[in-house]
Amino acid sequence: MNRRIFIATITSVAIAVNLFTNYSNTAKAQPTNGEKIKVGMVTDTGTIYDKSFNQSTWEGIQRAAKEFNLDSTYLKPREATEEQFTLQINNLIDSGYNLIVTPGIRFATSVFKEQEKNKNIKFIIVNATPKSESGKENVASNTVSILFAEQEAGFLAAIATSLQLKEGDIGFIGGLEIPAIQRYNWGFQQGIKYANDNLGTKMELKPENITYEGAFNNVDLGQKLAAEMYNRGVKVIFAAAGESGLGAMNEAKKRAFSGKEAWVVGSDIDQYDFGKYLGNKSIVLTSAIRNISNATYDAIKDAIQGNFQGGKTLMYSIKNDGVGIPKENPNLSADTIKKVNEIYAKIKSGEIKISPEKNGSIK
Repeated sequence: MNRRIFIATITSVAIAVNLFTNYSNTAKAQPTNGEKIKVGMVTDTGTIYDKSFNQSTWEGIQRAAKEFNLDSTYLKPREATEEQFTLQINNLIDSGYNLIVTPGIRFATSVFKEQEKNKNIKFIIVNATPKSESGKENVASNTVSILFAEQEAGFLAAIATSLQLKEGDIGFIGGLEIPAIQRYNWGFQQGIKYANDNLGTKMELKPENITYEGAFNNVDLGQKLAAEMYNRGVKVIFAAAGESGLGAMNEAKKRAFSGKEAWVVGSDIDQYDFGKYLGNKSIVLTSAIRNISNATYDAIKDAIQGNFQGGKTLMYSIKNDGVGIPKENPNLSADTIKKVNEIYAKIKSGEIKISPEKNGSIK
C-alpha cells in the first residue's frame, strides 16, 4: 500500500490553539456539479493504519481521491471524547473540507449536532447513526449513515472455523462492548451452533472465553487475554477488537513459532498477512470482514456524481456482498471453502437467517 502521509503546515498559533495532527494526501481536485469536493476524515482511537476499522475507511477515501482527483486528509483526535471528535470535525470544516467521514459509534452524538449546525456540509458516518445524548436518532438530509450486518460475517467465519478445525474450544475477544462488536459475537455463536447441529462439528465457546477488553487500541491487553485463553486450551480466538486484536495475533504467532496450535479469526478486513510468522505461514485462519472500504468509496462517489443519499441509512449485508469472509483463505481447505460458499448462498437467498440480537447467546 502506498502510504502517502503528509503533515500539513499550520501556523504556530494554530498549533497552540487546536493541537491536532493533520495527515494529508492532496491532489488537484476538480469541481463536480459546481462543487469542489474535499474529503476529510476524523479517526477513531488507534492509528490510521490500525489494520482494521480506521484503515479500511481511509482506504475507501484514498481510492476515491485517486480516482476522482480529490483533496483528502484525516485528523487524529488526542483522545476519544465527544469534545475532541467535535473539535476535529470543525477543524476540517474550517479548512474547507465539505465532505466529512467519521468511523464508528463514538461519533454518533458529534455528528448528530454538527449535521444540524452545518447544513452545507455533507457527512458520512460509518457503522453508526447520528444520535442525541438522550438517544434520539436522526439522519439529516446532509448525512448518510452506513451500517453492516456483522452478525452475518461472524456467522460465516464461525462456519469456516468449525469446518476447518472440527472440534475444540473457541474464544472471543471484543474491543468495546458496542452493538457492532456484539453482533460479531452473537453471529459467531450462532454459526458455531449451526455447524455443530448441522455439519457434524464439535466446537465450544465457553462463557469464560468470551470477553470485551474495553478498548480498540490496547495491544498488550489483547495479548494478555489471548494468552489466558490459549492456556485454558482454546484453539482459536475470534478477535474483533481493532488494533487490540494484533495482541492476540502476536500471542498466537509466538506459540505457533514454537510448534503449538494457536489460531486467530480476524475482523473488519482480511488480516491474513498480519498473522504471518514464518514466510507465508499465518496464524489467521480466516477473517470476518465488512467491506468498509467499498462502502465508504461508494458514498463518496455518490456525492461526487450528485447522487448523495442524504437522510438514508444504508445497510451492507451478505445480500449485497457487503460482509463475509475473504475470497482467498490459504488456511482453509477446498472442502471447507466449498461448504462455506453453499452456506453463503443460503444466507443470501434468505434460507438461513441470522439474528442481530443476543437471543440465546451466552453474552
